[in-house]
Amino acid sequence: MQSDFSGAASKALGFREFVALAAALMATQAIAVDTMLPALPTIAAALGLRNENHSQWIVTAYLAGVGCGQLFWGLFSDRYGRRPVLLIGLSVYVLAAVLTGLSSSFVTLLGWRFAHGLAAASVVVSRSVIRDLYSGRYMARVMSLTFIVFLTVPVLAPSLGQLILWLAPWRFVFLIFGVFAAAVFLWVLLRLPETLHPEYRLILSRDRIVHAIALVLGNRTSLCYTLAMTVMFGSILAYVGMVPQIFEDVFQRPALMPGIFALCASSMGVTAFLNSRIVERVGMRIISHLGLLVFITITGLHVLIAGLGLESLWTFVILQSTTMACLGLTASNFGAMAMEPVGSVAGIGASLQGFITTFGGAVVGALIGRRFNGATLPLATGAFACGLSSLLFVLLAERWRLFRPHHAGAVTVERAGN
Repeated sequence: MQSDFSGAASKALGFREFVALAAALMATQAIAVDTMLPALPTIAAALGLRNENHSQWIVTAYLAGVGCGQLFWGLFSDRYGRRPVLLIGLSVYVLAAVLTGLSSSFVTLLGWRFAHGLAAASVVVSRSVIRDLYSGRYMARVMSLTFIVFLTVPVLAPSLGQLILWLAPWRFVFLIFGVFAAAVFLWVLLRLPETLHPEYRLILSRDRIVHAIALVLGNRTSLCYTLAMTVMFGSILAYVGMVPQIFEDVFQRPALMPGIFALCASSMGVTAFLNSRIVERVGMRIISHLGLLVFITITGLHVLIAGLGLESLWTFVILQSTTMACLGLTASNFGAMAMEPVGSVAGIGASLQGFITTFGGAVVGALIGRRFNGATLPLATGAFACGLSSLLFVLLAERWRLFRPHHAGAVTVERAGN
């Protein structure tokens, strides 16, 4: 059943526009990583980096900021509302993006990239907005639809970054981030109503915050699926950080990187769309657990091929595309199942889960990325280890039983919009 409050909030925007706006908010995070991938070697050379692996810190610093920022943006949104927090975060995002582009040293650039990530973390509030209006399998469908639009960013962003480098210095890449965020700011300002349920507005007392944190971290399902997401996200970040070097050093075809990156990312978009079409009928657990098992199988095969020295450009593309496709079946469903038990503290829930997922994923991705040695084996081995770790957390969440049917009585499906 849909409450009058959530129904009024969603109808003010309309379902399709709401999905597009939520995706645009999430895309402000993705565009700040994927667009700049072609620029990493150029930045490393321009700022005098002796070790090209250190250019990965430009990605890591941003993601570390995203993770840390999620600790307080969601908390503030539970107290002051979703809309003002989004507007403040997007404003800081624009400023930090511009100052990153104006940095004169690598250390200064990393500092502003961290601040840029702190501001970008405000978009975690968009997950809270989704949870305000939807629950259960319908929430999973909305997240999947949002994920599809969100995935167009990594498909197109590297090509956009390459185009910018052809037309202007690398600093303009960061300026584009600010322009995009400014447009999203205006969209939120003009179209997004407040969605926080009045009865869920949190008073920022210590006891209430501790209670909310205990609710989020003390729920077995929420915590374990968050950790499962974390290691899977780490495998994505390792790939994102290493892919420019893989095409530069392994395949000696750097010009192919934007197109191949787009191809691999599009496979994830296809499966995310498939998930949005079938999740209400089939269920989150069946789809995500199957996707995880296939992920482990494919990454294990990749380890074997890379370890035997049989890796080629085409084996890499096929195996990485299949791996990304599996992520399209797991990511949004894991996120929905992690958020579902914490609807009454959705802001803090999204904050803590986002912090664990992003910061933890950045650490995992960095650990894998630092092992790059001119071959694809470290990436394949890291992804395989992430898949096995994720499976362990899922088994803990499900009490050692995969494919358990969802308990329909535990969910109130809030269908908002049209």
